[in-house]
Amino acid sequence: MRNRFMAIQQEEEEAEINITPMLDVVFIMLIFFIVTASFVKESGIDVNKPQGQTAQAKEKANILIAIDAEGSIWIDRRIVDPRAVRANIERLHAENPQGTVVIQADEDSRTGILVQVMDAARMAGVYDVAIAADPGGS
Repeated sequence: MRNRFMAIQQEEEEAEINITPMLDVVFIMLIFFIVTASFVKESGIDVNKPQGQTAQAKEKANILIAIDAEGSIWIDRRIVDPRAVRANIERLHAENPQGTVVIQADEDSRTGILVQVMDAARMAGVYDVAIAADPGGS
């Protein structure tokens, strides 16, 4: 009887599935996907972009700057003083040298502020500057 009980216990031990290697693989895959995922950056506000007939999608637009109707400049979801725009662009460009600057100016914003931001981007060493517009203007 005792041998029979030990045989049943031994069969139960052999029937177990070791899932530790599977958990290791899933954990490694999770880390891989988190590290390689591209995160979408936003300027921080929604602006009413003007429409343009020649508007095109811009690839690798990593430095987004928004100018609202009141003339406030937004970078990384916070308002930035016009004198600090260049330093912020230099910092973001150092983090991603292949990135471009896209300025999302509200159609009611002043042109002078737009020109100041463009100048700050060029003085920061970024010459690939685009202005966002909605496709399909009149």
